[in-house]
Amino acid sequence: MFKGRLIRSFALATLLMSIAAPGAAADDKGQDPTHPGPVYRTVTDKSGKLSLQTFGRPDGKDMVFRISGSVYANVEGNSLDPALRHGQKLFNIEGYNIRRLYRVPDTTLLYQLSREIVFYTDPADPTRVLREWKNPIDQRTYPVIPINNDTVNFGPFNVTASYVGPPLSQLHDETVWTSDIGVRTDFGGSLGERFGLVGGVYAAQEMFDFSVDEREVAARTGTGNVPGGAMRTKISWARTSPWAPFMCLPESDVRGQLTYHARSWSLDSYADVEPWLRAEVEANHPLYTSAPSATGPSENSWSSFYNKQLGKGATTWADWCTANGRP
Repeated sequence: MFKGRLIRSFALATLLMSIAAPGAAADDKGQDPTHPGPVYRTVTDKSGKLSLQTFGRPDGKDMVFRISGSVYANVEGNSLDPALRHGQKLFNIEGYNIRRLYRVPDTTLLYQLSREIVFYTDPADPTRVLREWKNPIDQRTYPVIPINNDTVNFGPFNVTASYVGPPLSQLHDETVWTSDIGVRTDFGGSLGERFGLVGGVYAAQEMFDFSVDEREVAARTGTGNVPGGAMRTKISWARTSPWAPFMCLPESDVRGQLTYHARSWSLDSYADVEPWLRAEVEANHPLYTSAPSATGPSENSWSSFYNKQLGKGATTWADWCTANGRP
């Protein structure tokens, strides 16, 4: 879901070049050595400051990007009609990514540490979490597995006075920037599980538009300050990707994809998430009430399903579908 992509070799090179970088500032003394503030304070580029504030709060506390949208069937030639019509709304999605900025102690290296939990909900009622879904192709009913990625970590970013962000544009009274990401992951090769994907390769397109009001930009990009709270940010997100793994639709046989279209907005903390959504998380996914506190390997929807539903390869996706689908 909300995932930047960094080439591992580049990240390693950045780490090796930067690990000897001095601690950010003299006023770091006595402060939590993982606090991002002293490093953030050195950034002079406006875009750099804005992009870092989407990665996490400069004051080092958790923040949330609330996510709300819909999921549609994208079927070439409407070839699955009438069972599964092109453009049909299949689900709403409701959830969030909870994140924080983390500094490697005594360096200028920052990570974004996050977890994300997004529920598939009733297409007619966004607040009703779906527990099961009837596959219109094989007429079997499967449990609905939410997007539950623990963790989603990015970095390291070497953040110094020369750190710069993406190109910015001004649209009316908002500053905007984009991030379009083509994703290709060979799960057949890396996990030994093909998930019914064509060639065992997950191929998707993720597109993000970020916007911040010009008054918020002015208030949060002053020289030398470390803003408190989360920057008021709006995000438009779209993704085209294969059928979700719980749907038990092999892409190689049932040609089609999903299109996700969602909006996201920043919240200061988990406490600002709506009560109905917090209740669902606390009852069934309590890990997702806070961001991670240390770096570690990342998950996406597919590797998360592999780890949690398939027991890291103890069973296959095809066998999971056979065991969990009921007439």
